[in-house]
Amino acid sequence: MREKQSQVDPLAVAADVLGWLANEPDMLSRFLALSGLRADQLREAIADPGFLAGLLDFVMGHEPTLIAFSDATGTKPEDVGAAWRALSGPGLDSGEF
Repeated sequence: MREKQSQVDPLAVAADVLGWLANEPDMLSRFLALSGLRADQLREAIADPGFLAGLLDFVMGHEPTLIAFSDATGTKPEDVGAAWRALSGPGLDSGEF
């Protein structure tokens, strides 16, 4: 019998990442530098699904960042991965093209 997978709310995970970044000045500075955004643009950007995908991409692209976020928030890394896949769409290795 197959176990039922838990449902992950990708928007909630992305919001948790943004909240975590807001309390981690070094990480927030790194995210802003990589994204090209300024801190005053974050409120407007949150409405953009591409921005939310970018938040999760930032976390998923660097294992120490993923672990730090997971440890700080109690979010399972696999839940971050599920949210990332949901917001980012199919990747080159997904076979979904």
